[in-house]
Amino acid sequence: MGYTVLIPARLASSRLPNKPLADIAGLPMIVRVAQRAALSQASQVVVAADDAQILRACEQHGVRCVLTRADHPTGSDRLAEACTLLGLDGQDAVVNVQGDEPLIDPALIDACAAQLDLRPDCVMSTAAHHLEAADQFTNPNVVKVVTDAQGRALYFSRAPIPWWRDAPSPGQPAQGAAAPLRHIGIYGYRAGFLKRFPQLPPSPLEAAESLEQLRVLWHGERIAVHVTDTAPGPGVDTPEDLARVRSLLSS
Repeated sequence: MGYTVLIPARLASSRLPNKPLADIAGLPMIVRVAQRAALSQASQVVVAADDAQILRACEQHGVRCVLTRADHPTGSDRLAEACTLLGLDGQDAVVNVQGDEPLIDPALIDACAAQLDLRPDCVMSTAAHHLEAADQFTNPNVVKVVTDAQGRALYFSRAPIPWWRDAPSPGQPAQGAAAPLRHIGIYGYRAGFLKRFPQLPPSPLEAAESLEQLRVLWHGERIAVHVTDTAPGPGVDTPEDLARVRSLLSS
């Protein structure tokens, strides 16, 4: 199973300026992410950067990087350009690893890629894990997903889904009901679809939920969902997140 890991990296960040270059135990975060991804079975790991500073940081540490346009509105647009620069197309498999996930599990990357190989009916894949904490179930910053009998995504939402009408207490599953799933922000793509995705008109659901993956479902395409038994390691969105990850890696 040959596939490419693409890691989009944008220098600007409202909550954590210059986030890809943030030092974590002596290495820029984007390098940490790439090194972690290289432990997967991917045939290549490539950073798709929007700034020459990221390019130089990657080159200094032996990480392959391509420089993309700085004006892309979304990470998907950046990945689509990277596919063109790398000559990827058609059924070539691509896994998008976020550039702020220095503790990403390599096995999760492989599992996301494997879904594309196992599910020819799906243009994308992603991952989820069982959600047990009630406060996370009702938290709009925690994205939930529900699937069909074949493990394909039916819907993603910031709302608590599914909602049990006859639950013993609000937000608690009724006996025998399926446990809610928390969406994990990792995506596999067929490169041909990834290059086509930015041309698809955004959907009203995508705008309402601020979830780009809903555009895929809106246009009738399918997303395979790998359900893992373990929650992912913490990502880095804020200075507090950065301090926590620095502490974990330094210890």
